[in-house]
Amino acid sequence: MTDKTTPRSTQPKLLSGGNPQIAKGYGDEPVQAYIAAMPGWKSDVGRRLDDLVMRTAPGVAKAVKWNTPLYGIEGQGWFLGVHCFNRYVKLTFFRGASLEPVPPESSKTAETRYFHIHETDAWNEAQLSSWIRQASLLPGEKL
Repeated sequence: MTDKTTPRSTQPKLLSGGNPQIAKGYGDEPVQAYIAAMPGWKSDVGRRLDDLVMRTAPGVAKAVKWNTPLYGIEGQGWFLGVHCFNRYVKLTFFRGASLEPVPPESSKTAETRYFHIHETDAWNEAQLSSWIRQASLLPGEKL
């Protein structure tokens, strides 16, 4: 008799908007799994962002919760989240209203601000680095 079972795909499922479904986990491994599963051009954005965060805030803590990579400082909370949408990658600065200059996209939450990266954007690494550095020094979000 032959085995008629179909092997399960090892690729994570993409949720609405193309956001990878990654199991909750702490450390670099789940974040790298999320980045690898980001569709198309977004995966390169994820790698570049992860590298920028690591260079800007050495010793940063990482996790994936709610299918979103989070970056934070141990004992201080999370300062940055990353999320895929169909047309852009959204960076969430949980204390973004305290950053100079304030990131451009507003939120329903007064303190939270967003920055969107689209496929054709030439993003300013120096500005992102400044926001990441500033955010890492503020009390983070306890999620």
